[in-house]
Amino acid sequence: MHSILSNKHRTQIQKLFWITLSWTLVSVYQFFNGYITLTGANCNLTGVDPYLHFKASLLVGVLAGLIGGSAIIFLWENWLRTKPYGQTLINMFLSFSVVYLMVSIPTCIFFHIDEPGISLTGVKLWQAVLDDHLRPSRLFSYSFWLLVVLTTLVILLVNEKYGPGIFRAFLLGKYFHPKREERIFMFLDLRDSTTITEKLGDERYFNFINDVFRIATPAIIYSKGEIYQYVGDEIIISWKPESGARNANCLNCFFEIQKALRQRQAYFEARYRVQPEFKAGLHFGYVIAGEVGVVKRDIAYSGDVLNTTARIQSKCNDLGVNILVSKLLIDQIHPENSGYSPKPIGHMELRGKAEKVALFTI
Repeated sequence: MHSILSNKHRTQIQKLFWITLSWTLVSVYQFFNGYITLTGANCNLTGVDPYLHFKASLLVGVLAGLIGGSAIIFLWENWLRTKPYGQTLINMFLSFSVVYLMVSIPTCIFFHIDEPGISLTGVKLWQAVLDDHLRPSRLFSYSFWLLVVLTTLVILLVNEKYGPGIFRAFLLGKYFHPKREERIFMFLDLRDSTTITEKLGDERYFNFINDVFRIATPAIIYSKGEIYQYVGDEIIISWKPESGARNANCLNCFFEIQKALRQRQAYFEARYRVQPEFKAGLHFGYVIAGEVGVVKRDIAYSGDVLNTTARIQSKCNDLGVNILVSKLLIDQIHPENSGYSPKPIGHMELRGKAEKVALFTI
C-alpha cells in the first residue's frame, strides 16, 4: 500500500515538474520571440526594461505550470475519464478561466508594484490590473495559453492511450526493429465472467467491465505497469524487470486492484448486484518485442513466457487461489522483503508444457 501511494505521488510530482518546466520554456520563448521581433523591426523600446519582462515570463511559466498543471493532473484528466465530454469541456473552460486569472493577476501586480505611488492595497494598482486585462492583447494571451493547455492534455491522453512509456517508444523508434528483452507479465482474469454475463446481459455486462477496468487502472499505472492488451474480461499487464521487482510492484498491483474493487462494493452491488474479483498468474522471462501492423500500429510481444503465464493463471481455479506466481519470478522480486509471504504450491503440470513449473501463491 505504501509503495503504491509512493509511486502515485512520485508520478504526479513528475508530471507536475515536466508540465511546469515545459510551460516555463514556452513562456520564455514567447518573450524572446517578441523581443527579437521588435528589435529586428527597429521599434523604439525606450523605457522598456527587458529584464523585468524576462522575469515576468518566468513568473508566468512557473505559476501557470504549478496551478494549471495541478488542475490538469488532479481535475481535468479525471473529468475526461469519468464525465461526458460536453460537460467536461464546459467545466474545463470555466476552470481554465479561473486559473488564467490566478496567473495573470499576480503577474500584473509584479509589473506595477514598484511604480511610484503604487501600493498593494491602493486603488491605483488595481485600476492598472483592470486596464491590463481589458487590452485586446489579453485575448491573444488567453487564447495562446488555452491552446498550450489543450496541447498538453492531448499529449497526456495520447500517452495514456498507448500506456506509460509506449508512446515515447513509438516516437523514438525503439521497437522499429524487433528486440529481445526481459519482461514480467501478469494475466488478470475476471472470476465467474460467464455467470455474470448471463446474469447481466450483453449491454450491462459491457458497462460492468468498463467500470471494473476504470477502477483497476490507477493501481496499474501507479505500480509502474504497462497495459499490454485487453482481451475480453482479461487484462494483460507487463513490467520491465526493475520496475516490477522494485518494492514488489507487480504483486502490489494485484492486491491494490482487489482492494479498490472491494472499496466500491456498494457501487457494484447497487448497480449490478455483482461483486467483481480477479484471479492472476504472474511469470517472468524473455520475449521478442517489436512494432506490428500498418494502419493500426502496435507494440507486440511474443515468446513462451506469455503462454506460460496464461497457463499459470488458468490453474487458479483448480487450486482454489486468487494468485499464482512462478518460482522464477519469486526469485527475481524477493517478495518477502516487501512484507509478502510466498506459499509454495509445488511443481505443477501446465497444459502444453513438457516440464513442470514451480508455483507459489501469496
